[in-house]
Amino acid sequence: MLPAVDETFLTAAPTRFVHTMEVELPADVVWTELTRDGTLAWCRGLTIKWLSPRPFGVGTRRQATLFGVLLHVQEEYFVWEEGRRMAFFVTSARPPAYRRSAEDYRVEAVGPTRSQFTWTLAFELTWLGRLNTPLSKLIIRRMFADTERHFAQLASASKDPHR
Repeated sequence: MLPAVDETFLTAAPTRFVHTMEVELPADVVWTELTRDGTLAWCRGLTIKWLSPRPFGVGTRRQATLFGVLLHVQEEYFVWEEGRRMAFFVTSARPPAYRRSAEDYRVEAVGPTRSQFTWTLAFELTWLGRLNTPLSKLIIRRMFADTERHFAQLASASKDPHR
């Protein structure tokens, strides 16, 4: 079991990745995509399964698997502001790459048809996690790029009346 973290860890963690993307979709659409069944399936190799029933909130659990066997984590949400923000910490990880780990998703309306999504990953790594840092950086950058591409495709499809 990994220890729980609080919001201070999201800004004070030894290793952090923060990516903000402008999205040509309303904030409620972005939020729905981030909380739907199969969320983040657009990130190659990532599978997410919600373990708690809806409605989601603080205490909600989910699991994430990367390429089936590369990484398997259990997560628990400690922040849930419906439609705006959610954050979780990792309760267990195989292999043991983290001492502590958390993620934060923030969705903000920029206008009626535009929003901003900020995704923060925060880690305190074990020796194994530090050893895998070059690969982890590549995977995280690709997850950010895949997510931007997914939202751009959704935005394009919503503007094309022939789709």
